[in-house]
Amino acid sequence: LLFVPLLWLTGRRQAAAAGAVTFASATALAWAAMPQDSAAYWVHHLAGVGLGGPADALANQSLHGALLRLGLEGPLEIALFLALGAAVVTLGLRRAVHYARDGQLLLAVGITGCAAIAVSPMAWQHQLLWVLLTVVGRVGTRARDRLVWPVAVVLVMTLPAKMMLPNMAFLYPLRDNVVLLAALAAATAVPFLGRTSPYFRDPVPTPYAPPVPARFAFVPLLPFLRRVLIRPNLLLELLLIRVTYAGYAKVRLAATGGSNEAGRARAEEHGQQILGLERVLHMDIEHAVNHAVVKVGWLRNFFDFYYTSFHFVVPLTVLGLLYWRRPVHYRWARSALGFATLLALVGFWLYPLAPPRLMPDLGIIDTVHGVQDFSQPDYGTLTALTNQYAAMPSLHFGWSLWCGVVIAVIAPKVWMKALGLLHPLFTAAAIVATGNHWILDAAGGAVVVGGGFALTYLLQGPRARTVTAAAEEGVAKEVSSGPPAPEKDRTPS
Repeated sequence: LLFVPLLWLTGRRQAAAAGAVTFASATALAWAAMPQDSAAYWVHHLAGVGLGGPADALANQSLHGALLRLGLEGPLEIALFLALGAAVVTLGLRRAVHYARDGQLLLAVGITGCAAIAVSPMAWQHQLLWVLLTVVGRVGTRARDRLVWPVAVVLVMTLPAKMMLPNMAFLYPLRDNVVLLAALAAATAVPFLGRTSPYFRDPVPTPYAPPVPARFAFVPLLPFLRRVLIRPNLLLELLLIRVTYAGYAKVRLAATGGSNEAGRARAEEHGQQILGLERVLHMDIEHAVNHAVVKVGWLRNFFDFYYTSFHFVVPLTVLGLLYWRRPVHYRWARSALGFATLLALVGFWLYPLAPPRLMPDLGIIDTVHGVQDFSQPDYGTLTALTNQYAAMPSLHFGWSLWCGVVIAVIAPKVWMKALGLLHPLFTAAAIVATGNHWILDAAGGAVVVGGGFALTYLLQGPRARTVTAAAEEGVAKEVSSGPPAPEKDRTPS
């Protein structure tokens, strides 16, 4: 029904009247042909609420469903739903009319559909497709910002909500209503550019460093990996990192058939192979190091803390600092890390490996998780979330080595470079001392990191050692002042 006032307010009075008459006629015909079903739909289940599933089910991505999921019910919930719905309809129609008069008819239809999703007592699955129409809207004055909204919408509409947000209790209200939030944003908040904006067709271009060909001329450089002289859009980066990590976690777990028990025999067989190879190379020091560390309480606690705490913190910190302080080098480092992680996934899939702590009769003490029943290992919440046989290559060591290399290459001070290189050394000691990896796992981690940097070199070209003064001046200007101020856009918000 919201499309009727949209047509009326945009001057299409005849179409609006035809739409209203069609709706009334179809509803009356349904009452005449199926009075009991119509009464059930309109009276007993207002607009179908609860038909086919509870009104508070996750499938109902409307304001009514969200309020019920938050625990509200009765007159208070109904009053709040009506008040919020009225506000969404008013603002959504105002924005839709504006964009329709601006010549963006498809965007106006999408905004109206998003408002309808929010205010419907029951949002059916086919209604949610209205959100996809809003990708035609252009958001952002910079070229680097243009993909944020379309990518966010496509990810929201195609991926499970668990992949969009971490599995944390305080994020459940956001995760359970992610499609509704996208619809509300499109209907009421997203600042789509008007056609009169100078940036509608000509956004501020992204400055790139001059291309530096790789030594291998037969390998084409990928345009989207060009060295950008300014930092990329933060929201888009966070969104892609989150989705990429969620995909990585699923592939990592699927490498053993979806559970730790599925690949146990094969993983233990590979563990015997690694142990045999290390004995040939006189590198089988895991048992000796593990038991030596266990005897020293403070050292055991230190390595347990280092193993469990720094695996994610340090790489994310390095990425954050590069993003903020060294945007020219950010994409180079991020691409290398991404390629290394992708190569590691191939290793997890092809070669599931039991770590020393999960090898029967080896006598390794699991300092982090405690004594385990090898037939039914229990690692708390991690048991169902991670693949305990994803040991080769070691990404604990691989990611730490990536951090060390990046810091050693980019850090301006010698002491910073030295401190960065200490991290992979401490990590290597921690993964062996806690019984979580073999020595050769660390070697595998080094190989995939080297492969990540090599692929970045091949596809992106050599890392720019210096940036021209003009480029540095351009970066500083962009960071401090942002893009030129556009003409005032009268887009309602």
